[in-house]
Amino acid sequence: MKTAGVIIIIVGLLMTLYTGFTYVTKEKVVDLGELEITKDNEHNVRWQPYLGIGMIVIGGVVLILDRKKSRTT
Repeated sequence: MKTAGVIIIIVGLLMTLYTGFTYVTKEKVVDLGELEITKDNEHNVRWQPYLGIGMIVIGGVVLILDRKKSRTT
């Protein structure tokens, strides 16, 4: 559980710093035998920074719960 909490915190930190990314796909527009015309389409994937902050909080809760569980056992 401890490693899961740390991974969640790291992912949350990265989501807070980088609020999205862009990737490109190619689409065939015209295909006439040997002649091909393609178009590049840009796709944006975005999320709000507060989602990353929420993941950091969840990771902290997982770490705290793991610490409490290990003390009682």
